[in-house]
Amino acid sequence: MLRQQDVGHRIVVRRIVGIREGRPLFSDALGELVELSETHLTLATAQGPLRVPVAQVHRAKRVPPTRRPTAAAVVALERAADEAWPAPIRGRLGDWLLRSAEGWTGRANSALPIGDPDRPLPAAVDAVERWYADQGQPAMINTPLPLAAPVGAELDDRGWGSRPPTLVQIAPLPLATPAPGVPRAGGGGAAAAVIEVATAPSDEWLAVAAGRKGGLPDAARHVLTAVDQVRFAHAYVDGTLVAIGRGAVTGQGRWLGLSLVEVLPPLRRQGLARRVIDTLAEWGASAGATHAFLQVEQHNAAAVALYRTLGFSTHHTYLTRVAPH
Repeated sequence: MLRQQDVGHRIVVRRIVGIREGRPLFSDALGELVELSETHLTLATAQGPLRVPVAQVHRAKRVPPTRRPTAAAVVALERAADEAWPAPIRGRLGDWLLRSAEGWTGRANSALPIGDPDRPLPAAVDAVERWYADQGQPAMINTPLPLAAPVGAELDDRGWGSRPPTLVQIAPLPLATPAPGVPRAGGGGAAAAVIEVATAPSDEWLAVAAGRKGGLPDAARHVLTAVDQVRFAHAYVDGTLVAIGRGAVTGQGRWLGLSLVEVLPPLRRQGLARRVIDTLAEWGASAGATHAFLQVEQHNAAAVALYRTLGFSTHHTYLTRVAPH
């Protein structure tokens, strides 16, 4: 059967749709798993969303994607993502990137092992460990899969741990309109919101980001603002900031990277996140971007479901690997 790790992946479900002459009738459905609970699962199929009660599931399993991205495509997207989230302290190990930002976020404090490290793999991992020791930080490596599978095998042998998988998802611009049966943006609190896009974050915006990320050291401000083309969305209701988001155009102007989309708890599930994303997507398209990307933890079923309605699908995944103490 399926697990939360399968959310965001392509699956096939054989479900019971009736009984004839005392025997069950089956129907198969193929699509991306966007939600999994104790009572039901939801598939994004070519015909639209399909909600299946768990009691009706006879068999279900993950299946390979229709087309895997090339290694070059994974490298290009990972480079664009690095440009969109720039660590203030950086180093190189051949083609590998070494990044440090006072421990603020895994992405800005991990090595990115794409390309040739210019030395044997065990020596490269040794060098990563030394570099992070010099920074006074635990060593971490982000391993895009399946591209960095050999690196992952080496880290397994060394006893490195792993954080939950992260999905790197992409969508063409403009973003998709909601599928049939999915509410459009603008209902509830979203209808009353005024969304402003600024070249710098306000103090209120930074406070919301700090609440989500557990603080905001000086290095975080560099990560957030040290991009040539970056915008910060502020959503207000009755003059109060209720939602934020960030967009950065990188990858030679092709990619809009979306991050830090956050809605204050009292106004969640009212369409505000969708409006923030749509607003940033409109800006990104006007700046020349043709595609958007974002990174979401695989187990965050609610976010994955939202992004699916906007046309996002998983390009590849990565694991953040952490050196043993």
